Amino acid sequence: MAIKKNDFIEIEFTGKIKGTDEIFDTNIKVDAPTTNDQRPTTELKPFILSVGHKMLPNGFDADLEGKDTEKSYTLDLKPEDAFGKRDPQMVRMIPTKHFHEQKINPERGMKLALDGQLVKILSSDRGRTLVDFNNPLAGKPVTYTYKINKIVTDQKEKINALQDFLFRKTFEFEIKDKTVIFKIEKQFEPFVKMFAPKFEEILDLKIESEIIKAKEKKKEKKE
Repeated sequence: MAIKKNDFIEIEFTGKIKGTDEIFDTNIKVDAPTTNDQRPTTELKPFILSVGHKMLPNGFDADLEGKDTEKSYTLDLKPEDAFGKRDPQMVRMIPTKHFHEQKINPERGMKLALDGQLVKILSSDRGRTLVDFNNPLAGKPVTYTYKINKIVTDQKEKINALQDFLFRKTFEFEIKDKTVIFKIEKQFEPFVKMFAPKFEEILDLKIESEIIKAKEKKKEKKE
């Protein structure tokens, strides 16, 4: 059965810089040792996504429509269809003291998270540090090989897939009629509300929250 927009699918893929053997992303265990991915291989598993909702780079997402399950495909993408072209305005000079305040000693070539974004240090001296805020893959053509394992129809699997993608966290929930009720602690309520419209757009289900008490941490027994 051909894949269409809004279908949920389970997919395995590996992304490489085009024309090289450099793997920048994969969810296939046998490919993982050659990547820079720091995740343990035990965490790698097929990815469940909703087609047409930009859960993968735009060109990759668009290529899924019309494809069949249990077949392997290869896709070449230009930078503008993958991680975008490099933007010179995304290279900025920042006072070095900003890094020192965070107990970071910036050095040329260093990659680190700055204000929630992955950046690369291009140069640094005592007073100023040149930082590249472009995506590390910006400006690079890439190649994906992928296989769609199956179409996912289970509603709970779909909800958990979206939780994993949007929340990076999984909450308990129940489904009543056309409403998903997440059981969350009070501090997570604004977080769930922020992503509720995306859930509703993709699943056509209303989102509500049921506030529960915070789970108490078990105290370690002293011998």
